[in-house]
Amino acid sequence: MDQEQRVSSSKKSKPEVVTFKADEALLDAMKGIPNRSEFIRSAVLAALDSTCPLCGGTGILTPHQKQHLTELEQDHSIEECGDCHEMHIVCARQNRKRQNG
Repeated sequence: MDQEQRVSSSKKSKPEVVTFKADEALLDAMKGIPNRSEFIRSAVLAALDSTCPLCGGTGILTPHQKQHLTELEQDHSIEECGDCHEMHIVCARQNRKRQNG
C-alpha cells in the first residue's frame, strides 16, 4: 500500500489541521496557487512517497540498520544507471546471471 492509499483509507476520520511556518519567499512563491491546501497536501504525499525506506528521510541509519545494509552489500552494489545516471542498488547475482546467461 503506497502513501496515497494509506492517506485515502484514513479519510473516514475527521481531518486534522496541520500548520507550519513559511517565510516571505515561500509565501510569495505560493501566491498564484488557487488551492494552496491541496498543493501542499500533494507535495507532502509526493515527498513521503520518495522517502528512503531505511532511514525514513533522516539521512542517518541506526547501528542495526547499518549492519543490515552492510550485509546487503555483500551481494549488492550501488551503481550509476547507464540510462538515467541516477544511483541504484544492483544485485550481484542478477549481474552474474546476465553475464553467464
